[in-house]
Amino acid sequence: MSEKMNAIVISSFGGPEVLTYQSVAKPVPVPGEALIHVRAFGVNHAEMHMRKGEWDEWNPITGLECVGTVEACPGGELRVGAKVAGVMGGLGRNRPGGYGEFVTVPVTNVIQFEDTSLPWEELAALPEVYCTAWSCLFTILDLRPGETLLVRGATSTIGQAALNLAVDSGAIVTATTRREERFEWLRGLGAADAVLEESDLDRRLLEQGRRRFDKTLNLVGNRVLLESIRITRVGGRMLQAGWLGGLAPVEDFNPMVQMESGVHFSLFHSKVLGTPDFSLSEIPLQDIARKIEKGAWDAKPAKVFVYKDIHNAHRMLDSHDAGGKIVVKH
Repeated sequence: MSEKMNAIVISSFGGPEVLTYQSVAKPVPVPGEALIHVRAFGVNHAEMHMRKGEWDEWNPITGLECVGTVEACPGGELRVGAKVAGVMGGLGRNRPGGYGEFVTVPVTNVIQFEDTSLPWEELAALPEVYCTAWSCLFTILDLRPGETLLVRGATSTIGQAALNLAVDSGAIVTATTRREERFEWLRGLGAADAVLEESDLDRRLLEQGRRRFDKTLNLVGNRVLLESIRITRVGGRMLQAGWLGGLAPVEDFNPMVQMESGVHFSLFHSKVLGTPDFSLSEIPLQDIARKIEKGAWDAKPAKVFVYKDIHNAHRMLDSHDAGGKIVVKH
């Protein structure tokens, strides 16, 4: 008889109440995988869409990421007992994810922390957010010191991480937010300027005499896709990596008529993290954790819930009012 574990399961599609606590079979790792004893996990907007039945792939045990200790690793790639993060690699999509007490993760999607004293709930706020932000800025946008960067949706978790990383690299960042009261907070994080996030931002900024940006990171989504291209200079890059404004497609999209010439447009989806083209070994998560530990950046989760309070964690997620990363800890 297989061993059992506790897990949070999507029992049907709907609101937070469809998440149920169940006893399920404890997973058994095969060579090329690590079994992680989950100590905490970040809560992501994709998991809300999965819970509602709005995502293309989902597993009843959702959860795109987790942090914990290695329980077993048949191939020997990771030391048993090591402190690690597991991120993507199909977690919560085509295989059970981090909402389980234990989870098997491809070793290509596990990052080991050699030394960190960050508590589990703070460590859990980092993997998906910082791996995604780093890949967006430096793998795809190829951000360089002195370049101008527009971050649309800068108060989101990925936006905050991107702001920290971009400022640290020497870029000149303009950050957007829907709330003017957050302007000073964004400037305190290092943004050179903060502007109100609203439609026709390109027209408004250009009418003010602003120059187009070298690079644009669009976390708002399809609703502002075309104008994000228009606010980026010829030869520059615009990357879309979020859907804070909803999943609806661009209506009556006609690239020949609506898109500007000469701007490089790319898409990034964090599900590719850990693949050969987006290897986690390229991402300095250990160094990022060390900077946070030393107080260089504030990356503490905005809200921390205990494992038995997943319904309130998802209610907070649904509200879009957390102001930062939501974490659940065991």
